[in-house]
Amino acid sequence: MTEHLKAAPVAYENEPFLNSPDGRILRMLAEYQEPLARFRREQIQDTVVFFGSARFTGSQIAAAALASVGQNHASSTPVQLEQDLKRAQAGVNMARYYEDARQLAHMLTKWSIQIPARRHRFVVTTGGGPGIMEAANLGAHEAGGKSIGLNIQLPFEQYPNQYITPALNFQFHYFFMRKFWFAYLAKGLVIFPGGFGTMDELFEILTLAQTDKLAKKILVVIYGSEYWNRVINFQAFVDAGTVAPQDTELFKFADTPEDAFEFVRDGLTKHHLGEQPKKKTEVTPEIAKTRP
Repeated sequence: MTEHLKAAPVAYENEPFLNSPDGRILRMLAEYQEPLARFRREQIQDTVVFFGSARFTGSQIAAAALASVGQNHASSTPVQLEQDLKRAQAGVNMARYYEDARQLAHMLTKWSIQIPARRHRFVVTTGGGPGIMEAANLGAHEAGGKSIGLNIQLPFEQYPNQYITPALNFQFHYFFMRKFWFAYLAKGLVIFPGGFGTMDELFEILTLAQTDKLAKKILVVIYGSEYWNRVINFQAFVDAGTVAPQDTELFKFADTPEDAFEFVRDGLTKHHLGEQPKKKTEVTPEIAKTRP
């Protein structure tokens, strides 16, 4: 009897290949095409992106954490206790930004869902994790609108927060593909206080705008002037001649949800609501002039 070899798997079902270095280009493409298909299906036209620290909590949680310092610290040294108190007090001080992000996302969503359009406009989008991300998704959820979470696999655990619209909950492996999707649909960007990642995301968009690599107007709000003016001396760039004076007009500072909302709403209305509706119903976002 003639024996036959077992049939080999077709390439797109060959998991060892797909997970190998040779399959990397397909994994990258999947992180472009799969989100695009979902955005089409969910009728998402464009977004307003919230960036900020994953470490902040709401006011009640921060106050409870401060109150608990000193309890169960019998083995703590005075230095450790002082450090714990300092961190907990900082959490209380920064909790206002969580509450402001929640309120601003609520205001933007309430406004955007009233816009007569075939697709969802200016959908609140975050990195999908805790902190400012959770606050913005929560605010949109409370307003009755959709919101997007673009999460990322990290060495430490980061779970999607519970307020993301389930059909718009994404998980990325590649940072550059995740950042691509932050910028691809964005018409507005709100930068709350944060760390290295937040600064990276801020300066990437400012660089694209400064070098005229965006095919659309992205409104940039830097929220919390007290924090950001301590962290970054923007005027020093101008004084040193490393940026042009007009480059500081690429963004606006805001210190209250109301001021941020008015700036974003008026800018979106001026730059993006005067467009004629497109004939096609699928997502056709404006991509940066330089493709990835």
